[in-house]
Amino acid sequence: MQKTSTPVAFVFLVLCLLTFTRCTPTAEKSTKAAEKFEVEEATIAGIHQAFREGTCTCEQLVTTYLQRIEKYDQPTRLNAIVVTNQEALATAKALDEEYRKTKKLRKLHCIPLIVKDNFNTIGLQTAAGSLAMKGYIPNEDAYQVRVLKEAGAVVLAKSNMAEWAFSPMVSISSIAGETLNPYNLQHVPAGSSGGTAAAVAANMGTVGLGSDTGNSIRGPSSHNALVGFRSTLGLTSRHGIVPLYLRNDVGGPMARTVEDATKILEVIAGYDPADPITKYSQGKVPQNYTRFLNKDGLKGARIGVLRTLSDKDPDPQVKALFEQALADLKRLGAVIVDPIEIAGFDSLRKDQWCDVFQEDINAYLASAGPNVPVKNLQEIVASGKYSPYIEENLKYFLEHQDNQHNPNHTCSDPFTDPRRIAFRQAIEQAMDKHQLGAIVYPTWNNPPAKVGDFKGYKGDNSQIIAPHTGQPAFTVPMGYTYDNLPAGLQFLGRMFDEPTLIKYTYSYEQGTKHRKPPVQFSERAARE
Repeated sequence: MQKTSTPVAFVFLVLCLLTFTRCTPTAEKSTKAAEKFEVEEATIAGIHQAFREGTCTCEQLVTTYLQRIEKYDQPTRLNAIVVTNQEALATAKALDEEYRKTKKLRKLHCIPLIVKDNFNTIGLQTAAGSLAMKGYIPNEDAYQVRVLKEAGAVVLAKSNMAEWAFSPMVSISSIAGETLNPYNLQHVPAGSSGGTAAAVAANMGTVGLGSDTGNSIRGPSSHNALVGFRSTLGLTSRHGIVPLYLRNDVGGPMARTVEDATKILEVIAGYDPADPITKYSQGKVPQNYTRFLNKDGLKGARIGVLRTLSDKDPDPQVKALFEQALADLKRLGAVIVDPIEIAGFDSLRKDQWCDVFQEDINAYLASAGPNVPVKNLQEIVASGKYSPYIEENLKYFLEHQDNQHNPNHTCSDPFTDPRRIAFRQAIEQAMDKHQLGAIVYPTWNNPPAKVGDFKGYKGDNSQIIAPHTGQPAFTVPMGYTYDNLPAGLQFLGRMFDEPTLIKYTYSYEQGTKHRKPPVQFSERAARE
């Protein structure tokens, strides 16, 4: 397993006022010595305010996060991080110098970013969790990584994931082992973006990037008390992300607040000629998304309750949280339509998946350049370099391609595939009938499973609608169940109607304030 940590001891001595959780004023700002900036639960707005006030620099901020990774990730066996960025401090110093000269902050100036191991990142290993890809360093950034860097974000580290993104339940890879849930290390963080979720939840970075084929942004966000945005398929580019099923894949933000997730979405949304599906976003991206952050966004909102999902064998504590969430939505001004029915739901949801992994991964590897260690799926399987739990998946996909067992299925995108369009139209017709802005249900009907309990994979609602219809679906913290385990509330919206989901989720978040850091990783909690 490869672990590379940025040497920070020298910087720590130079920045003698720095603690593991705080940025303190530089000498020239000693008049503000009473003011201290807390890194734990820090937001983009809070970080930028600290820069303006002189209570923290980019170099101090990045150093503090690197120290938290050093202190918590391996010593606790959380195992969220695969590799840290040895250039992060140099980038931070350059951003400090830029701010000194210009007195201007870029949109994401010095925001430390955790990047899932399947996003191409210049100078950093990109392995999709696979030993077969060990040592591969791309010569270009994934589109989302590139535009976030251009906005000022600092790639702090690459995070662990389910190998090749195969598991919605666990984040186990042959290259880095298993990631645990920071709220309870006896439980899983979900998959496949569990490393990003665990790292951001434990305050090892400010925000993160995950990818979602069926569940993999929303499930780990729900399991780790985070906000996770699966945006409309076609709103953001997937160029440079190692695919699972490209017809379903979406990359996007995982953050501790709706506001921070919105600020990431604002940068990554829009047309990219390298990803043809983003042509459908043209003319549908507002000038900014942050203007929809309205605390009163639920007043007069009409929200439908999909009992078809929420009442399917729910855990009693998750069910109680969901019922309280509905009461909170109503208290915050929403009109709750409970229940709603979707005509033909059970038949429309069937046969939506297609076996396109071999085609998509082979195309990615073919474009990866001469230094990629394996050239196709056949070489991946022949290498033997994979975790035992994905062997069956790999060999299945080697034998099945493009849904060959169902020749009547076109296996295309949600804008042209008749099955996908029919499913979405049924959802939209129900929304139109009741004049709904969104539909809600628990992100998972059950708490996070225990480590090693593969039979504990129960209650995942994220796989069922949005990956096939292409609709946006956001999850926000809904509260906590047994043993401090988080649960999430999911909002499903209309195509390219992220503004409405931002209004609703922000209003719910601000009206409930469920997010809290995991105690074992919070020095602030220990002080209190």
